[in-house]
Amino acid sequence: MSFSRWRTIRTWGEMVRFSHSVFALPFAVMAAFLAGRQLPRGRPYMGQLLLIVLCMVLARSVAMTFNRIADRDIDARNPRTQNRPLQTGRISLSAAWQFAALAAGGFGVCCAAFGVFYSNPWPLLLALPVLVYLCGYSYTKRFTSWSHFVLGSAIAVSPVAAWLAVHPASLGWPAVILMAGVTLWIGGFDIIYACQDMDIDRRDGLHSLPALLGPAAALWIARCAHAGTIVLLLMLGVVTGMGWLYLAGVAAVAVLLLVENLLVRADDFSRVNLAFFTVNGVVSLVLGAVAVIDVLLGLGPVARGG
Repeated sequence: MSFSRWRTIRTWGEMVRFSHSVFALPFAVMAAFLAGRQLPRGRPYMGQLLLIVLCMVLARSVAMTFNRIADRDIDARNPRTQNRPLQTGRISLSAAWQFAALAAGGFGVCCAAFGVFYSNPWPLLLALPVLVYLCGYSYTKRFTSWSHFVLGSAIAVSPVAAWLAVHPASLGWPAVILMAGVTLWIGGFDIIYACQDMDIDRRDGLHSLPALLGPAAALWIARCAHAGTIVLLLMLGVVTGMGWLYLAGVAAVAVLLLVENLLVRADDFSRVNLAFFTVNGVVSLVLGAVAVIDVLLGLGPVARGG
């Protein structure tokens, strides 16, 4: 691969942050395996998993690109974000729109494939509303300080969508509980991340909990959200009949979230990136892995699907 081509790939990777897919993808896979217990083989088909991964990457690419487009003027005024590809001209506005359209088209094709190969029309029927909701998040910071949890709910759509794609008849309270848990988790760590920009938000008239309440109060809301995440993950284990390995994974996640919240103080944001990128990546990978293994090994007392 030539240097120029590699540089182009890196630029687009910086634009849409493909690496951040690790936050939501394990939860989508986890939901797919929970739903897959209702299938004849007791697990999702490989084709379903492949389509779910493709849908995740493509939908996220649409949402991130749209967010960069919508916030291009805001990001240009923020020292932390003013060197992003759109702001520096490494990617043009027209190219960004074209990429978003291409990713949206690919997402629609992958959603349609569930109907073609698995007689499941729901992914295609809900494809447009999902994309509208994902992109709509980009404007919430302009009018509500609770936009962190709107972001959380937008990302938390992914496990529900995966469940619906694998076995729509079993969609029920377990999927709702999982969505709520992911919403609180994402919302909590987005509050932590937003502490870096609270002065910029105040200057530009943007809304966030750190800008509204100050970092100390906002960080306590993040801690409460993460405590709620653990409660909901435990509830999910109970209602779906998960086994000891899943519960051990939830215990590990509780420790990781405790560490994450201890890394950032109201007077010290120097370790925000460590808390945001590293710890949260480990959280999702750990829980997703133990949940899948628990399902495959049948470690729970009862395999209830929803």
